[in-house]
Amino acid sequence: MSGAERVAIVTGGASGIGRACVERFVEQGYGVVAVDRSVDAFAWLGDDILGDVNDVHVVPLAGDVTDRGTNDHAVAVAVDRFGRLDVAVFNAGVSMGGDLIDLPIEEFDRAMDVNVRAVALGIRAVTPTLREQGEGGRIVVTASTSGIGADPRMWAYNTSKAAVINLARAAAIDLGADGITVNAVCPGPTETAMTSGLAAMPDVHDELRRRIPLQRWGRPEEVAAMIAFVSSPEASFVNGAVIPVDGGITANTGQFSPGSRG
Repeated sequence: MSGAERVAIVTGGASGIGRACVERFVEQGYGVVAVDRSVDAFAWLGDDILGDVNDVHVVPLAGDVTDRGTNDHAVAVAVDRFGRLDVAVFNAGVSMGGDLIDLPIEEFDRAMDVNVRAVALGIRAVTPTLREQGEGGRIVVTASTSGIGADPRMWAYNTSKAAVINLARAAAIDLGADGITVNAVCPGPTETAMTSGLAAMPDVHDELRRRIPLQRWGRPEEVAAMIAFVSSPEASFVNGAVIPVDGGITANTGQFSPGSRG
């Protein structure tokens, strides 16, 4: 067992926002159980992050977050390797676009399965341990500004992210008496593998940039910074919050881009 003052589980921890969360938690002295679909996806983990046999910083796990067993296993590993659990960041997600009529309904099912049902499974898996420890805990869901408002031809993704926002709110109400906070962090356009396809469409990528008041896309580490804050003891009275990290894009009515004048 490796002693860490605080311990976190991060799903979707091998890339993008999840990777940035793992790196930030390690910098802050956490022990981390990082879950993703393949251990090979954690090839970026160096010895300085992994730690040695007596001082483990990160335990990478391969698993499918839509499987109850994966979520239960992550909790068991956290307790076995680090002796406790303080934080769960449910960050794994999928995105897809398509016409409301033509997108196969199976794609909608997949969005709901990964983006919503898997989060519910994760919350159900971590809650008993957080309750038994008697010290509260932090649960953070990576939602999206696409769950606050809708995007063209993204109805399946929009629906799933709106649903997970209200799941976080409902969990915040139900778990608050145990001192467990649940918050939804909502990234706006962020440069990750999930959004990399837009980089191949410069016109679309740049149009989206122009709609952001800060006139640039976000970086994964900027979202991770907010997730780290609401995961911290300093955020002890932040509960049931829906927090955009979006450069101000949700501050706009959408009627004009920030560069418009008239």
